[in-house]
Amino acid sequence: MPGQYQVEGSSAASISASIEAGVRSGAWASGDVLPPIRVLADQLGVSPATVSKAYDELRRRGIVETSGRRGTRVRARPPVAGPRASLRLPVPPGALDLSSGDPDVRLLPALGPHLRAVAEQIGAPSGYAAAGPLPDLIETARLRFEADGVPMDGASIAVTNGALDAIERLLTTHLRPGDAVVVEDPGWANLLDLVAALGLKAVPVPMDDEGPLPDRMRAAVTTGARAVVITTRAQNPTGAAVSARRARELRAALSYGRALLLIEDDHAAELAGVPLHTLSGSTAFWAFIRSASKPYGPDLRTAVMAGGEATIARVVGRMRTGAGWVSTLQQRLLLQLWQDGAVAAAIAEAGRSYDRRRDALRTALTARGVKAYGATGINLWVRTDDETRLVTALRDAGYAVAPGSLFCIDEPAGVRITISALDDAAVEPLAEAVAAAAHSPGVTIIGR
Repeated sequence: MPGQYQVEGSSAASISASIEAGVRSGAWASGDVLPPIRVLADQLGVSPATVSKAYDELRRRGIVETSGRRGTRVRARPPVAGPRASLRLPVPPGALDLSSGDPDVRLLPALGPHLRAVAEQIGAPSGYAAAGPLPDLIETARLRFEADGVPMDGASIAVTNGALDAIERLLTTHLRPGDAVVVEDPGWANLLDLVAALGLKAVPVPMDDEGPLPDRMRAAVTTGARAVVITTRAQNPTGAAVSARRARELRAALSYGRALLLIEDDHAAELAGVPLHTLSGSTAFWAFIRSASKPYGPDLRTAVMAGGEATIARVVGRMRTGAGWVSTLQQRLLLQLWQDGAVAAAIAEAGRSYDRRRDALRTALTARGVKAYGATGINLWVRTDDETRLVTALRDAGYAVAPGSLFCIDEPAGVRITISALDDAAVEPLAEAVAAAAHSPGVTIIGR
């Protein structure tokens, strides 16, 4: 417990508010352990049940998590903003940042010419009546989905402000706090944080290079889960991609769920480098999301989402009572990028560049006795029983990587290495540094 911060309160609400204020101010940092329930109850002169209720409320809102013998801790990225709030861990000065998960900005298409083209298309300013999804964008998205095998017969399409916005809208319109959501383990840190913040229960399913394990998926959906979120390819952080065989096995496993919402996240899209084997259409409710962030730039903040009519209607209806629509400027810009053959060629080349650097690092690590996962996408995953030692050793060698605890629920932790900032000449030195850290005393690499 932070030495300078004292929890106050005599009710569950006031105690949870006091702890939240400590997190918001920075007095409670990520990973800090809350006092045991009975210890804090004695300090405050309340019953253990009161403190337990306060902790339950903080856990329901995703501010803290319970980690068995490690006790109740502040989550790595609790959903409260403060003066020092950041979505990322700090990178030491002079270190090569391989922790971000961002695409290589050098490979993103230049937006200036397309912004000018969009400006020329726009005539007089439009009002609320003209706002909404652009028909040309919807039709183009439909054709692109059909080309990739997404079932579009009777499906609808919506536009959202990125993939996570789409996932949040799907979960909030279909589920209620306390409902169970099946997630990948390791999985996308932002998604795990969102599930916690919405008061949903995460049910983890372990991964291999072909995606979630089918037998574990079947066991998870038969426990009463209401939704499943799967990254079809270029999975973050492991780089897994659902194969044709695994897709058949997962469809069979999902058939055991009842009134199940399947959310497929195809965030890498054109950069994935492998064919899409979609699961969409195999459950009562489904949605397939394709974000523009990785291929075209995170600041575009646009995703298109296909799904069953009822599923999309709920999302669109909820949007009408809130933000209303995604900016037509953003939509026009994405359409411009989609229609430009030179942009398509540049993105294809970017995908090949990511593949070359990722595969080169994976091969170099394997040659040095380090097992790395990552068949697609921009990340490699190295499993270890002591991520702190590995992260620290790499930081001392001049490399910042992401600690695996951000991405894991039950699975052994590790480190995520993003290759987008890695030039070809830097592959061998990095592999040497990872191998040296992995073979240092006290560190065990899982899967050697």
